[in-house]
Amino acid sequence: MTTAALPPIADAMLDLITTRLGPDRAPRLRAIHLPPVPWNGSKDGEFAAVELEGGALGLSYVLLDDTLAALAGVDGSRLVRGDALALARRWRDGQGAERTLGFAAVNALSRWLMDRDGECPPSATDSIGGLQPAPGEHIGMVGFFPPLVRSIAEAGARLTVLELRADLAGVHPGYTVTLDPAVLRDCSQVLMTSTVLLNGSLDAVLAQCVNARRVAMIGPGAGCLPQPLFDRGVTALGGTWIDDGPSFVAALRRGEPWSRFARKVLWQRPDTAP
Repeated sequence: MTTAALPPIADAMLDLITTRLGPDRAPRLRAIHLPPVPWNGSKDGEFAAVELEGGALGLSYVLLDDTLAALAGVDGSRLVRGDALALARRWRDGQGAERTLGFAAVNALSRWLMDRDGECPPSATDSIGGLQPAPGEHIGMVGFFPPLVRSIAEAGARLTVLELRADLAGVHPGYTVTLDPAVLRDCSQVLMTSTVLLNGSLDAVLAQCVNARRVAMIGPGAGCLPQPLFDRGVTALGGTWIDDGPSFVAALRRGEPWSRFARKVLWQRPDTAP
């Protein structure tokens, strides 16, 4: 697969949002919701949310570098005077914490469009993006996520984890951690999280997935419109579909578990869906 002939992912995503809005006015920004600062050590404290008028919510990971601390000093609503589409463009044009808020706005606008158009993805049946690891099969994972490691290792697959942290590199029971992205060329299925959309590594990772029949992106931040990712070789997008917005926001702001107010969903590219 190659992305050389395609526009940057942020351009493609923003263009699609604008096209789908058509003559409709983009919803205004209602609020920015942050988890407790500093991070409380739980997965529920790893995401911030952008809320639009009407209640659509979009999430973004906040633990890259000093993002969470920086966000605590940002007035997101004043940042773009309530213009959600302008905030979404900060994912492409901004830096640091602004990019994080911009990506959350992209996810919020995506949810707003899907709600408007009556689109609702099916619930996910597993936590690994619909991958079906077979005994002995070589599976790649981008980033070290212990609960997902266990799911794949228990299937008897051979797992290699691509990491940026040198202290994690080496052979471990049930998996290997490497710093070399070229290892993904030997993998028949690859799992990554939506963090690759924040740290700018998506195209570099996909360039190594040339032999993968399935490439899944998952995580609470994987709430964007799926087609631009499908165009680049991603075959499944597994995100979080928030069913009870007010309860979700209240739990997020307290740093408490919010999974009971949402469900995992999975979009699959039509040519790869079972």
